[in-house]
Amino acid sequence: MHNVLSLDALRALDAIERKGSFAAAAEALYKVPSALSYTIAKLESDLGVALFDRSKQRAQLTPAGQLLLEQGRTLLHAANQLQNAVKQLDTGWETQLMIAKDSIIPNAPLLDVIGQFLQLGKITQVLVKEEVMAGGWEALQTGRADIAVGVSGDLPKGQFNLLPLGEAEFVFAVAPHHQLAALDRIVDIEDVQQFAAIVVADSALDAPKRSSGLFDTRQRVIVSNMQAKIDAQKQGLGIGFVPRHLISEELARGELIAKASSIPRDKVPVYMAWQKHSQGQALSWFSQYLAAVNWQQVFQPATW
Repeated sequence: MHNVLSLDALRALDAIERKGSFAAAAEALYKVPSALSYTIAKLESDLGVALFDRSKQRAQLTPAGQLLLEQGRTLLHAANQLQNAVKQLDTGWETQLMIAKDSIIPNAPLLDVIGQFLQLGKITQVLVKEEVMAGGWEALQTGRADIAVGVSGDLPKGQFNLLPLGEAEFVFAVAPHHQLAALDRIVDIEDVQQFAAIVVADSALDAPKRSSGLFDTRQRVIVSNMQAKIDAQKQGLGIGFVPRHLISEELARGELIAKASSIPRDKVPVYMAWQKHSQGQALSWFSQYLAAVNWQQVFQPATW
């Protein structure tokens, strides 16, 4: 079946409704009024419906015309988006950029950079996915992400550009009403073995999963991200190491208590990584602006 609708006809309909008359719409579209009238008359003839009620002094849309205009504007918007996306892609700007953010990275610095990017007016769609431990590396290697922020552990050689962001310090934290909170000495392995541990699951699907600061305990509660772990430990459901920079406020308010522990837990070097062979403008922009973030301040616990 021949489609009688065209973008030119929809633009004409849109202009008439916005400008209030055929003459004003024709001027806005750089057409003569007779050409615009012919376009609308032909559209009405092809559709077999009246789009305007011409019985009044000013032409008004009929219900059919109103429906066509509302749906037509959606098509016009989609067409403009497609046109801009094609032009943008031709200039090297990706239509989509995928960012893998590790669970130990707070949202604020990344959202600030995304806010700056939105001011550019590019049509690149930014996707942010949270990953844990080996999940960030796997997301890069499998194409699930273009850039990863907060990856750690063993660093792949040669495949990625790497930028050190800083070091995350982990502290052993418990709720103030947890039994270990009242312990008046350094917590040792025998102490923690009596209680449930809150563990963040590695988000890698196929890559070998990593364990982070695990120790043998009577029970384990496994959660999907670091914020869930912090919330669980605040409720006293269990114990474990958490990044100090993520719980500065909780420590200051007494919602969590940092306990000295004899269990070794070194600082973790944290990196940003992206594919060396990728050369998109959006990836280049994000790698540059993310690198400019004051990550030392991000990983520095707030003082109160």
